[in-house]
Amino acid sequence: MTSPISESWTRIEAWLARHTPRTFAALGPPAERSAIAVAEQAIGQPFPEPLVESLLRHNGMGHFDLLPPFWSLLDVEGITRAWQVRTEIYGDEVAGVDEGDPNGEHGPWWHGQWIPFAFDGGGDYLIVDQRSSRHRGRIGDADHETGCFFRRHPMWASLQALLDATANALETGEAVDGYLPVVVDEDELDWEF
Repeated sequence: MTSPISESWTRIEAWLARHTPRTFAALGPPAERSAIAVAEQAIGQPFPEPLVESLLRHNGMGHFDLLPPFWSLLDVEGITRAWQVRTEIYGDEVAGVDEGDPNGEHGPWWHGQWIPFAFDGGGDYLIVDQRSSRHRGRIGDADHETGCFFRRHPMWASLQALLDATANALETGEAVDGYLPVVVDEDELDWEF
């Protein structure tokens, strides 16, 4: 069973504070509900509740690895910017011309119902898939070259599952989906695979 967002965050914060204070210090303060509402209006859809809950805990972070293997959290403005840039690049196809299979492992290069929430610094994003399907809420890797890929490992089933798996990996020191947490320079989190 997957832990609630707040419980996973408490576990992640405690581990980061003890083992990687630099990564812990990079976590942003809570987002304002009004900023989330502005972002939702800008992209034309509500954020899923788990993402809202996470943003109300930490509104992004600097470019520090937090989620395996190299993902940093976007803040509310970053979510809006990433969505707008990808939508502008994709153009008319966002309207649904290239839906892809909403239940498949591969998606189109971009879709207007994806909400980016993490970045790798190289133009790729983790997204929450908000398309109507049995996999609504799953996490995808929206690669800037190859399109979106949805992994089958249970940690990618939802934002709750991803945060829970991250907390478990940090606490146990065991790999999750092939990614092992490591401490770099005694103050920063990294992931090996």
